[in-house]
Amino acid sequence: MGNSKKSNQTDLDEKGFLSARMHLEKRMGQIGKLLASKNFSSEKEANAYINKIMNSDEPFPQFETTPLEKAQELMYEAWESNGKQRIKLARKALEISKNCADAYVLLAEEALQAGGAEQAKTLYQKGVEAGERAIGKDEFTRDAGHFWGITETRPYMRARHGLANCQWNAGAHEQAIAHYADMLRLNPDDNQGIRYVLLLCLLEDNRNQEAGDLLKQYDDCMADWAYSKALWAFRTQDEKKAAKILEQAIETNRFVPDYLLGKKKPPTHPPEYISPGEPDEAVCYADAALQVWKTTPGALEWLSNLSLQ
Repeated sequence: MGNSKKSNQTDLDEKGFLSARMHLEKRMGQIGKLLASKNFSSEKEANAYINKIMNSDEPFPQFETTPLEKAQELMYEAWESNGKQRIKLARKALEISKNCADAYVLLAEEALQAGGAEQAKTLYQKGVEAGERAIGKDEFTRDAGHFWGITETRPYMRARHGLANCQWNAGAHEQAIAHYADMLRLNPDDNQGIRYVLLLCLLEDNRNQEAGDLLKQYDDCMADWAYSKALWAFRTQDEKKAAKILEQAIETNRFVPDYLLGKKKPPTHPPEYISPGEPDEAVCYADAALQVWKTTPGALEWLSNLSLQ
């Protein structure tokens, strides 16, 4: 299975988007801390106060910070930096707090770019452990189902995503699948797109029953979901039902069959952005899913025959 869609590795084309995302995450954390410091009588009152702060020219209120918060501030700066400065800031963050999971994530990504897959896996593991310490055991129980909505959990989730990717690529499929599944338990809203990765992993490992169970959990109109569902249907459903599901997938994105069947060559560089229903979405799905389609006997022939109708 192609791993470009599920890699945490950040190339130069993605850094602008990553920087903007981290800036928003930083601001969300500041807002959360600000709200916690007030005693609002209603949600309406809290929202009015936040709107006033956001639209004001005055500096954002500052609070006393913990070592971990100081380290995380450095990491927001690191995500926006380039080259050796990124690594320098990440290491400095770890000097301030060993519980800074994002520092391990960034160092792991740099290791991956240098070809050090085993080193990256070790760093992601350290990031997961750091995140567990930072979040705390009680919070894992109390906040399960709401992770990612709480900004303090995001570094941990990034580290765990990276670790699972490394484990999958190293052949530790059972461990990787367990991580992906538990991440969906912690964050069923799935802001990270884990469900797409997990579905392909289950299909590649011929765990069709589990893939079917996962498909029932989400009503998703993205091509990734629709075409993987079609592949699952080809394996498990009768001919008529499978054909109907593939027809729905083609309606979602008509460009996917050409890339899966090799009628069109993907661009040299992966698309910078993904637009639903467009060729860039098709390219990304084919890159991630081609291997599992190829290793399903008769699947590509079936796709070719039905996509021409």
